[in-house]
Amino acid sequence: MTPLPAPVLSQIAVALCILFILLVPLAAAGLALINAGLGRAHSAAHSMLASLSVIAVAATVYFVCGFSWQGFIGQPAHVFTVGGRAWSWIAAEPPFFRGLRLDGSTASLAAWLQMLSVGLAALIPLGAGADRWRLGASCASTALLAGWTYPLFAHWVWGGGWLAQLGVNYGLGRGFVDAGGSSSIQVVGGLTALAMAWILGPRRGKYGSNGLPNAIPGHSAVLVLAGCMLAWLGWLGLNSAGAILFTGAETGRVVLVAVNTTLSAASAALAGTVVTSMRFGKPDASLIANGWTGGLAASSAGCAVLDPAEAVIVGMVAGGLTAWAADWLEFGLKVDDPGGAISVHALGGIWGVLALGVLAQFSGQTSGQFLAQLVGVATLIGFVLPLTYGLNLLLNRFYPQRVSVDGERQGMDLHELGADAYPEFVSHSEEFIQR
Repeated sequence: MTPLPAPVLSQIAVALCILFILLVPLAAAGLALINAGLGRAHSAAHSMLASLSVIAVAATVYFVCGFSWQGFIGQPAHVFTVGGRAWSWIAAEPPFFRGLRLDGSTASLAAWLQMLSVGLAALIPLGAGADRWRLGASCASTALLAGWTYPLFAHWVWGGGWLAQLGVNYGLGRGFVDAGGSSSIQVVGGLTALAMAWILGPRRGKYGSNGLPNAIPGHSAVLVLAGCMLAWLGWLGLNSAGAILFTGAETGRVVLVAVNTTLSAASAALAGTVVTSMRFGKPDASLIANGWTGGLAASSAGCAVLDPAEAVIVGMVAGGLTAWAADWLEFGLKVDDPGGAISVHALGGIWGVLALGVLAQFSGQTSGQFLAQLVGVATLIGFVLPLTYGLNLLLNRFYPQRVSVDGERQGMDLHELGADAYPEFVSHSEEFIQR
């Protein structure tokens, strides 16, 4: 087997990576604001505190054991042999970053970026569990995500694992490719959101006796739209750093990454505007915001290899997909997802991964690329979703995830924090949550 080479970075590339990684927390701030704005007013402070808490838990658990399972290209790993070919399935690094020189090496930059990226993945399920997910339970669920689910799949994609080896071992293009995390961050987080929405069940009053969903509007479109702008800046850093560290893109290609990321988000928002205007007669701010974020999620996989025109196509489809999927989940599957996490991150991310295989042009290695991407998507749906659902269902048996009925009626702020986010203002009346 020909080993996957780890990229060697110049001093300029290292400096740029540091700058880009410093932008990534803006993406976390953006997602936190989006989740808070799409939830109810009496849970806004709880939503923001939960965001900060899961980021803290994710970073700590990843430091303790997550990086041990994920590792980096060229680092020690456990392998199994099938058909005379060695396939890497999990890293073999010591815990607590021991043995990792935090000196600006490629591996240390990747570990730093991943410590932030796993926090992004952990923020996504909070949107699906808004207004009913207990703070402690969300932190416990994050520990499972950061300590096992995320680093395991991330190793397969970014740590030289078997999905990345599909190219050298099986001749499928360049193997599974994902520069900025459409799969590892967005889809893993989005599928965890789906699992949590199933386990938690819908909010009180979401579905009437006739089985039809009732509207429970988010409390602040301003927070949601401000979050979109912050997320865009953070995504520029996330996609650029990922392209350099995980695909070996040269520094000049960062311009293409930034253009593609922006065009994908912009075209997705425009598509959302057209779709909602046609359906409702007026543009819908929350669905347009979801389209923008869905475009960002879809952009990450192929940001370093797509042409700008192809990035526009990716964004347009993502924007229309998120608007359609929100109704499909709510009306068809009876899934209550206040933040749109499933349609935005899971479906948007899956589309971005598949679009790379269809649209990207790899010099001399186009054969089999779509199949490699399809294998990655099948692994996410067939393995990661059952894994995260099973782990959280088991956790729910020992540590109930959902707040009590009285706590939900009172609001998460008062029930779990003892104070409202907006004590001087009147929140929405109980008409939104009465059965």
